[in-house]
Amino acid sequence: MISQIVVLVVSWIFYFLIHSLLASIAVKQLVATHWPAAMAYYRLFFNLVAVLLLALPLWFTLAWTGDWLWQWTGVASWIVTGINVLAILGFVWSLRFYDMHEFIGFRQLSEQLKSVDDQEHFQLSPLHRWVRHPWYFFALLLIWARDMNLAMLISSVMMTLYFVIGSWFEERKLVRYHGERYRQYKKMVPGLIPLPWKHISETDRKKLLDGD
Repeated sequence: MISQIVVLVVSWIFYFLIHSLLASIAVKQLVATHWPAAMAYYRLFFNLVAVLLLALPLWFTLAWTGDWLWQWTGVASWIVTGINVLAILGFVWSLRFYDMHEFIGFRQLSEQLKSVDDQEHFQLSPLHRWVRHPWYFFALLLIWARDMNLAMLISSVMMTLYFVIGSWFEERKLVRYHGERYRQYKKMVPGLIPLPWKHISETDRKKLLDGD
């Protein structure tokens, strides 16, 4: 069992390191300097690698057939299922507020954009009034609202740690891109878990978008 744990943890660490490295500004600047024509393909390449490499730790997680640490039954099972459904619906609904062509990399490719910086402008969807990273929040709900064996628990902990650490690095880039506006926004809205007493009004959201 120890060897299985080690393999699973190492596979997640390998994935996180590659994902973080390719997402870093330093690597993007390196590519832009030496292979500027490749930057138009970079975002699409990054997403493709992220999906393909994710298959490795997920395979180790699902292939591990161990005893359940806990299983939701009865009313609790219905509640957990409801949480998963709401998380998926929330994620799908949130897509309308993102430039998915830019996120996937199609726009960079079609317009042959070679900039290191992200192309999308400062955006705050209605969900961003409550939490700075809605997608991470929905992912955390999907990760934890399920039956757990040891492999799933280890993977859930690893992914949660990566969301915490990854969001910190991501926000450093967002401050670089958007400056004081994002610093103000950070002070007003929690990062990963919504807090009912800490959010911004629709008026404040529009003011931040307008740069006031």
